[in-house]
Amino acid sequence: MEQEMKQQSASQNDIAVVTPAQGDIVGAPPTNEAPCPTCAGAATSMPVSYVYAIGRIEARFPRLSVEKEFAQATGRAETVGQTDQEVFYKMLSKPENRYLARQMCWVLTIQGFETYILHPRDPMDFDRLVEAIRPQPSPMDIDVVIGARGPIAPPEFCNGLMVPIVIFDQVYSFDRDALIKAIPRPEKMTEKQFQAAAGEVFDRILQMTDNAGATDDHRALNYLAMRYPAIYTKTAEEFARDFSLTGVEVHPSPLRGTRNIVEVIFAHTDRKTDFTEKFCVRVDVTEEFPFLVAKMSPYYDR
Repeated sequence: MEQEMKQQSASQNDIAVVTPAQGDIVGAPPTNEAPCPTCAGAATSMPVSYVYAIGRIEARFPRLSVEKEFAQATGRAETVGQTDQEVFYKMLSKPENRYLARQMCWVLTIQGFETYILHPRDPMDFDRLVEAIRPQPSPMDIDVVIGARGPIAPPEFCNGLMVPIVIFDQVYSFDRDALIKAIPRPEKMTEKQFQAAAGEVFDRILQMTDNAGATDDHRALNYLAMRYPAIYTKTAEEFARDFSLTGVEVHPSPLRGTRNIVEVIFAHTDRKTDFTEKFCVRVDVTEEFPFLVAKMSPYYDR
């Protein structure tokens, strides 16, 4: 019996899940199933559908008992002169209140719509969720979530909210202005001109219809918006030539083979002659973390 228990323990250690640290974005181990945090250890599973979403993270009370417990913990803390949001953040960020952070319902809203309930693959990543709510939030705040889409949450999981659960591996937060200022600016362009151009491209991608970051098209676009400065530089150059950004399309690449590769095409049209130029970027979206396959280059309709 003792020998069997040792063998079982070793087997469990062999399948331990290792997740990336903050800032180290790496591919997840190949898998055909996504975990279900609401199944309480049951064997329920579903096919993997990856998410690369851009929105805003919110913390909500899933049940009345959690809200009352939070209020009692707040009553024991020093909160004079602090705003409600500062107190909310302070309480969740205290190490002794980590149990409260685990009890909260973490919701990602996209364009004002409740889109996903977030659940970390690694419990240590609750800290990332707490940091995302910020003591002094701004309308320009942005949160990026990368993970696997799971089942629809049952009503009791988040106070009646029934949206898909995303088991995330990566969350990072910033504000829109910081992102745009971090993009390398062409030497011949003023900072004001470039930031206006970059802001328009970024907003155009985020405002595309139904961009919940769950389809291959939207995952590729959101990846480029976060990780590929050339799309901003090219648009700024085209604005300087008196061209408008008239379209952003995504198509399956004819060169994909066994990989799932898409072509993201940016169309720019001369404001005087209506002549249109197109530029293409290829992105591999086969697995959880998209990556660049081919840099931006001229594109010609086939």
